[in-house]
Amino acid sequence: MGTDDAVVLQVADRPGERSVITVNCPDKTGLGCDLCRTILEFGLRITRGDVSTDGKWCYLVYWVVPWPDVGSVNWGHLKSRLLSVCPSSSLSFYFSSRVAAAPRVYLLKVLCSDRKGLLNDVTRVLGEIELIIQRVKVSTTPDGRVVDFFFITDGMEKLHTEERREETCARVRGVLGESCETCEIQSACPEYEIFKQSFCPLPEHVAKQLFYPEPQDGELLRRCNVSVDNSLSPGHTLLQIHCVDQKCLLYDIMRTLKDCGIQIAYGRFMSDSKGRREVDLFVQQGDGKKVVDPEKLSTLCTRLRTEIQHPLRVTVVNRGPDTELVVANPVELSGKGRPRVFYDITLALKNLGICVFSAEIGRQSAAQRQWEVYRILLSEPSDLPLSSARARARVVESVRWSLMGWS
Repeated sequence: MGTDDAVVLQVADRPGERSVITVNCPDKTGLGCDLCRTILEFGLRITRGDVSTDGKWCYLVYWVVPWPDVGSVNWGHLKSRLLSVCPSSSLSFYFSSRVAAAPRVYLLKVLCSDRKGLLNDVTRVLGEIELIIQRVKVSTTPDGRVVDFFFITDGMEKLHTEERREETCARVRGVLGESCETCEIQSACPEYEIFKQSFCPLPEHVAKQLFYPEPQDGELLRRCNVSVDNSLSPGHTLLQIHCVDQKCLLYDIMRTLKDCGIQIAYGRFMSDSKGRREVDLFVQQGDGKKVVDPEKLSTLCTRLRTEIQHPLRVTVVNRGPDTELVVANPVELSGKGRPRVFYDITLALKNLGICVFSAEIGRQSAAQRQWEVYRILLSEPSDLPLSSARARARVVESVRWSLMGWS
């Protein structure tokens, strides 16, 4: 099979119809998770999926539609990115994949006048041209100007060229208009390492509130059922998941199984007429055997319920006299985080009419795992005083619903 045949796209003719992504390539543990993350980075929603593998070769089909706030999708670039994730049948792939270097990080500096929705507009543009935000440092000067530092990687791996940099700056200037004073891109090797080390962890009382308690909110903990059956297959354990639909659902399931070392032999991801999801997965352990240990089964089911019902943590806290929004999402063992989180956060704040005074993204270890933490200092709007419990609850709910894709 030729390399280009590993990914086939059938793009829908009309808006609202589902496009079909077919992947046929050698298998590897976590391939479904990597494919889902890439699809989500392009602003696509997975409405249905089928997975089949014999442990050596796999066949996956995803039915996708763009999210309402996503413009045109560059299907050609999506195919290239998906092909880069797929293993090759040649031995050279397995050798090169072991020694592949981490993506090169660049620093995008932007200086402009502040306004509502500015961060969301810039984040949307960066996503459209396949620039992935790794870290952010945003601050507002006393005279009302904003200094933005975006540490980014390039999905097209062309940001080292002058043409790609000029294109990026032109798109950023285009969305900012005359308020943009400076827009420049440079390599960020030393700055990136310094920035990662300078990120300030959350205070202990905030960390305990955010990371450790099990969620108790009845509205948030919508009904989710995870069951197992070892009687239907001699060589596989059946995982059955019934839950409410939400953004990144299939990704959350796949990354959880990947981190637990569980391989999927066959899977089906469907929806019913009431907006709920039905997921059937025939799985094995990394050694090719069924999951029969009762303790392992219980731990796996509990982990899946938690990751499905509460994949992100959102809270609002006091930071001196100011109000800080804190969002945390778990990082995969591979070191990669959930796609488009910063965009969804800033979209919710834009819709609420709340400006961002400062923002930063960093990593923090807690509860025996690593988290990607977003700390955003909010500028209080005149019509929504953030000192009230009601207003803070509204912010938390709006941000959470934006992240989960609930209407």
